[in-house]
Amino acid sequence: MPVGSERFGSGPIGRSTVIAVTQMLLVRHGQSEWNATGRWQGCADPDLTDLGRQQALHAAARIGTVDIIVASPLIRALETAQIISAQIGVGPVVVEPDLAERDAGEWEGLTRVEIEQQWPGHLGHDRWPPGYEGHDALIARTRTALDRIEAAYRGAELLVLTHGGVIGALEREAGLPWERMPNLGARRITHHGDRLEMGERLVLVDDDELTIPTQI
Repeated sequence: MPVGSERFGSGPIGRSTVIAVTQMLLVRHGQSEWNATGRWQGCADPDLTDLGRQQALHAAARIGTVDIIVASPLIRALETAQIISAQIGVGPVVVEPDLAERDAGEWEGLTRVEIEQQWPGHLGHDRWPPGYEGHDALIARTRTALDRIEAAYRGAELLVLTHGGVIGALEREAGLPWERMPNLGARRITHHGDRLEMGERLVLVDDDELTIPTQI
């Protein structure tokens, strides 16, 4: 387990007042090395770039007040969370394994050109390679993760560091139009216990640091 993190569920917090709803800000991680080279990441675990670390550092100033920080175990999300945690003084970061990115199967590590060469006509037509994690499976584990977080930290203000594919799947499930998520892009969500309410989209970095990867 990386320094400055703990396994989800290992340390519940107490609150003097229980609030009916739980507020979550779901944030995509900073730029990773594979984001920078246009490679599909999925469950692979490339590091952040120096720019990605800088994005996380600067985004921390826009986070506002949070009670808990939760993160995917993949290093690009976890390190982003740890950088923000150190800046805002909230921690340690709680790790939730089911917030990891979608498994991209045999496309992991490939560029769009390489995918088109090996799987012509698949991109953009909902045709996927062996091992690819479908929408229903991704939504099921993501909802399980968010429900588990809500049950443990009901009424809290939560910062949740995760991945573009995870946030995009939640948006699709809510009937929202697809739009590529930048690094340190975010979506507000209110968890009502039995349902999710989608809030606004945000971008937590300035235009001169904005990166919009071509692959998840």
